Amino acid sequence: MDVSSGIPVERTAKPYVIGIVLALILTAIPFGLVYAGALPRQTMLIVIAIFAVIQILVHLRYFLHIDFKSTPRENLIALAFAVVLIFIMVGGSLWIMFDLYKRMIA
Repeated sequence: MDVSSGIPVERTAKPYVIGIVLALILTAIPFGLVYAGALPRQTMLIVIAIFAVIQILVHLRYFLHIDFKSTPRENLIALAFAVVLIFIMVGGSLWIMFDLYKRMIA
C-alpha cells in the first residue's frame, strides 16, 4: 500500500516485460531491413524514423508509465515542452551543421 495516499500499488513485472519485448522488436526490424538492404535509402530513413517514434511511445507507456488518459495535465504539458526544446536543439544543430558544410564546400 502507498503510505501517502492509502492507495494499493500493484508492482508487477508484466509492463516491463511487454515494454522490453516491444522495444527489442522495434529495434530489430529496422536493423534487419538495413542489413538486408531491402528498401531504397530515402524510404529506409522514413521507416527508421517511424519505428523510432513508435519506440518512444512504447518507452513512455511501459517504462515511464505515462498514459494520456490518467496522467495529470501538468505532466503532459511538461513533456510537450521538453519535446519542443529537444526539437529546437536537434533541429538547430542540424541546421548549423548543414549550413557550415555548405559553406565549406562552396
